[in-house]
Amino acid sequence: MNIVKTYQEIVGKLGEYAQQNGFHEAVIGLSGGIDSALTATLAVKALGNENVFGVSMPGPHSTQSSITDAKLLASNLDIEHKTIPIDEIYSKYIEVLTPHFKGKVSDVTEENLQARIRANYLFALSNKFGYLVLATGNKSEAMVGYATLYGDLAGGICPIGDIYKTEVYEMARYINEISGRQLIPVNILEKEPSAELRPGQKDTDSLPPYELLDKILKAKIEKGLNLQQINQEYDPTTVQKVMDLIKKSEFKRKQAPPVILIDKE
Repeated sequence: MNIVKTYQEIVGKLGEYAQQNGFHEAVIGLSGGIDSALTATLAVKALGNENVFGVSMPGPHSTQSSITDAKLLASNLDIEHKTIPIDEIYSKYIEVLTPHFKGKVSDVTEENLQARIRANYLFALSNKFGYLVLATGNKSEAMVGYATLYGDLAGGICPIGDIYKTEVYEMARYINEISGRQLIPVNILEKEPSAELRPGQKDTDSLPPYELLDKILKAKIEKGLNLQQINQEYDPTTVQKVMDLIKKSEFKRKQAPPVILIDKE
């Protein structure tokens, strides 16, 4: 990936998309993670800092570090920032549903509830103020379904949906370099990725490390290699897990927001 060209392309296409659809302002959920940080930074470049609004929506498993990182990012970008916790609404959901979940242990259901409450907040703000909701998912997560349908997968457009997770980090570092400062806070770049939807959660609990995952995904998607060829380069058990995730996640990709597609030429 040509990082400079891709950066410029996303910024240009995001601005064009907003204009074509009659949007002047955008809203984004700031989790304190790298994906939302990069998306917000690209939005500021495309739309102007006065037209980008960040919303932190801490929940029961949000770390203080992530809350602080989101605030610092918003300050660095000079964008308006609000904090709207989800704890009270989430607790009410659990209270109402608990009798109907009798005999069932806590699982991904409770995780998804948190993501969907956050999406409701963002779309309420969108409806009330006319904001374009920016989804923050990257290509790696989309391919393996590591996102919540009608939750963090929801949005009016997904600016970084055609770049892989490792490329997200590469672009964030490039932006800091051309900015001459840590526009995207260093802690966001260095922390281990986590959805923070359960205690101590890490992305690697569910996925191979992104460095490996992206290599497998690129072998299949970009290079067009078959399973036998990919197995020759990487652990077959890991490869099969990734292929299974890709297959079972197609229904999510079918319902995902439009993605800014990158010219591969």
